Amino acid sequence: MSAPSARPAEADAPFWQDGGALLCRFGGETLRVEPWGADAVRVRARPGLEIVEPHVSALLDPAPIASASVSIDQRSATLTNGRIRAELTIVERYGADVKQEVVIRLVRADTGEELLSETRPHFAGPRTRNFKALASGSWKLEAHFKAHDDEHLWGLGQPQHGRMDLKGTSTTLLQQNAHAVIPFVVSSRGYGFLWNNPAVGRAEFATNITRWTAEATGGLDYWVVAGDSPAEIVRAYHDATGHSPDIPDWALGFWQCKLRYRNQGELLEVAREYKRRGLPLACIVIDFFHWTRQGEWQFDPADWPDPKAMVDELRAMGIETMVSIWPTVSAASDHYRTMTERGLLLTTERGVAAVIPFPDKDPFGPGFFTYYDAFNPEARDFHWDLVRRNYLDNGIEHFWLDACEPEMRPAHPENVRTALGNGAEMLCAYPLLHEQRYREGLASEGRTGVLLCRSAWAGSQRHGVILWSGDVWSDWDWFRARVPAGLHAGMAGMGWWTTDIGGFYDGHGGSDAFRELLVRWFEFGVFSPICRLHGFRVPDGVPPPEKGEKVSYGQDTFNIFTDTGGPNEIWSYGAEVEGVLTELLRVREALRPYLADCFARFARTGDPVMAPVFYHFPEQTDAMADGTRYILGPDVLVAPVLHSDAGEMTITLPDGETWLHAWSGAEHAGGSSVTVPCPWGQCPVFVRKAATARFGKAFPMLKQSQ
Repeated sequence: MSAPSARPAEADAPFWQDGGALLCRFGGETLRVEPWGADAVRVRARPGLEIVEPHVSALLDPAPIASASVSIDQRSATLTNGRIRAELTIVERYGADVKQEVVIRLVRADTGEELLSETRPHFAGPRTRNFKALASGSWKLEAHFKAHDDEHLWGLGQPQHGRMDLKGTSTTLLQQNAHAVIPFVVSSRGYGFLWNNPAVGRAEFATNITRWTAEATGGLDYWVVAGDSPAEIVRAYHDATGHSPDIPDWALGFWQCKLRYRNQGELLEVAREYKRRGLPLACIVIDFFHWTRQGEWQFDPADWPDPKAMVDELRAMGIETMVSIWPTVSAASDHYRTMTERGLLLTTERGVAAVIPFPDKDPFGPGFFTYYDAFNPEARDFHWDLVRRNYLDNGIEHFWLDACEPEMRPAHPENVRTALGNGAEMLCAYPLLHEQRYREGLASEGRTGVLLCRSAWAGSQRHGVILWSGDVWSDWDWFRARVPAGLHAGMAGMGWWTTDIGGFYDGHGGSDAFRELLVRWFEFGVFSPICRLHGFRVPDGVPPPEKGEKVSYGQDTFNIFTDTGGPNEIWSYGAEVEGVLTELLRVREALRPYLADCFARFARTGDPVMAPVFYHFPEQTDAMADGTRYILGPDVLVAPVLHSDAGEMTITLPDGETWLHAWSGAEHAGGSSVTVPCPWGQCPVFVRKAATARFGKAFPMLKQSQ
């Protein structure tokens, strides 16, 4: 459906008002600027005579805005909505392609201070909003904005470059393993910007220009909100794109996972061992290859003969069960022909089907798989119906939606055809629609299941999605990058976030170096929103590397494919590590009431459970590029140990509060730099003095300091 765009007969200027919206037709382009929630505007543009509604939008319909106002004259127009004003001006140009164009400038309505302004990268072109035709209804789009040296930016999903400040970075807008694209950023200049476009492209925050690119799209579509603090901006984004549901209490406990538990008996024995040892366990995860063939979405009865009885036994022990489901379909599956004939699979514009090469559980089956088309509602229903019958009816209501980017090799999105258009136009939104159908299906059955997803897009938080940081390597560089990855995810709306404790690839249980990394990563996991141990550990029998030797096992062991990998339970790494991890689990259990309040606050407001220091202390401008420490909820400062052989660390405490060192109870003034010991199991953690009464169970030394 197109937005109304007919120019009134009496209008003699390119601008006119349509209800509360401001429209412009000039130079062969139509623009629509309208209020979209409090203090926010939505900007859309497209060559031609109409604005076409997008197939997929992150934005929900806003409540009516009564206070917005429009002002129009011959050469300019404005739309004011609360604290934001959009100024549209016809600007003279001297390039060969066009002499004039309409430029949009967004300012604070009260002061006139510029928030964001479109610009040309060069006076001769390309245009401010540059559309390069691909077909009659599709263009390659570049949108250019002025750059500011004093600007800092956060969000954009889950980038893997390890930088806390996005200023100076260039990032692909393509969903990939570990690289989740959520095209929303928060600016230190007092605005939030959503690129409401599921197209593949780039976001570039250079020192000379800011540029957003869509490789193929039906039009420009972005949303901007003004706010006085990062918290105001993030909360407004949640209002515009949807708030998360409340998280079930069990999810705040400890999750056990590995690659992979091969059968029902092995899984149950691990759960029973946790109980025998008196260790808390909230969830155990069944990873891939529990199925018959990919695309049949069912347990293999040879290995999982009675999944309902298994789930019942686990639940009687207080343990929830989660199952990994991929959106992949094997040509050898029972449903491949039906799905092909009914048009339920992704296809390609030319050549063979879109695939991911991957080993199959069936050694005689093909190792190349395609994907069901999540852009087709009939395909989503077909997929969910199988999930409902084969899993939900067996008591499984928590799903690990793995490989949901979707992960394709080679990654040529322009060669993919979805039910809603070319892959270059649509693919970033695949996880959003995939997750949406699961949430709808669970809700229709009265279930409050949890979804653990490897990818997400803008608005995914409203479907109750835990984003995890993907299949990363077990080394210190990748570990260090987890902290800013989780913080950016929270700033982009994904407050339910987790990581593979210990990393996914190359962790060797017989290596002293890996055991140190595992302990430090576990410390981080305990003070993360979701605490989950996972990884493809190097199988038993493979010798550990020599001290200081860098060895990559990942590809070799994956090719050999042992079906399981090495052990990855709390007790798998020796008595010393087990003792440290056991004590950390005690701390996690004691923190659960506090975390429950943090998650409830996130559901109400959008405040990330794990947030950068400046989110709660916006005056701390020195923290704007700091990805080494964070605030868990409103009251706990955490500084993970991010380097090996660390005996002590110096931490600068946020000003304006008095802080207590969680492990010793020592009191420190805000703004001071404090050096504290960090033995295994005790990364630097500080608690606001005003809130220490609720943390005595987690940190007994705080009781003694009262």
